[in-house]
Amino acid sequence: MKLPIYVVDAFTDKLFGGNPAAVCPLEEWLPDVLMQNLAVENNLAETVFFVKEGSHYRIRWFTPTVEVKLCGHATLASAHIFYTELGYTADELLFESLSGLLKVTCKEKGVYTLDFPADPPKTVEEVPAGLLEALGITDAKVYKTSFDYMVVLSTQKDVEELSPDFKALAKIGARGIIATSIGDQSDFVSRFFAPQSGIDEDPVTGSAHTGTVPYWAEQLNKTSLTAIQVSKRRGYLDCELKGGRVLMSGSAVTYMRGEYEA
Repeated sequence: MKLPIYVVDAFTDKLFGGNPAAVCPLEEWLPDVLMQNLAVENNLAETVFFVKEGSHYRIRWFTPTVEVKLCGHATLASAHIFYTELGYTADELLFESLSGLLKVTCKEKGVYTLDFPADPPKTVEEVPAGLLEALGITDAKVYKTSFDYMVVLSTQKDVEELSPDFKALAKIGARGIIATSIGDQSDFVSRFFAPQSGIDEDPVTGSAHTGTVPYWAEQLNKTSLTAIQVSKRRGYLDCELKGGRVLMSGSAVTYMRGEYEA
């Protein structure tokens, strides 16, 4: 059986920027083992699958090693495929997920807004052993969201110059590690490291912004923020903290259309 697959660069308006995701529309679910094997074969940060269930769609995300509970860039990539390849015309998409109901709107052609639950970070009383050493730093404020540790640095340069020991970082008990600071050309910047989840560095991580946006909204006393994930590929997000939700807007570009055997 041949099934469609697309590769989309998310949170960018240019090919080879942002974060690539493999998007796999399905009529019915494949076995979990097969979906995980497809994610291994694609070898991207995320491979995303979705199936229509009633009036909504159920969405699932797989890294090359595990299924994850939330992924922003692959959700944005999925919305892009709905609007550009699958003939979807409504203003809003609804996805059921392991993190609850997620919304995506497309009010401006080519710009998609994710509506995700906020995940405000909490101060860590005891920094995990080896965390700062694995990042190559000696001191920083450390917080924890539901998924990740968040390390706040002084400057964008500090974030950009991090060169983690990924083998050591993989021993930290979390989905991943966010490094963030005030930005030079944006309100804040970040990088995201997740060797624990099979991704040494994720180019653009929408789900991490469910933690960074509430943090910087409080620090900067504003609810609308611009963000850049300063990986080599760079990703650009316009963000808003709205009640208990984080809105993240960005563009996407289709890199590849194809099919696979299942």
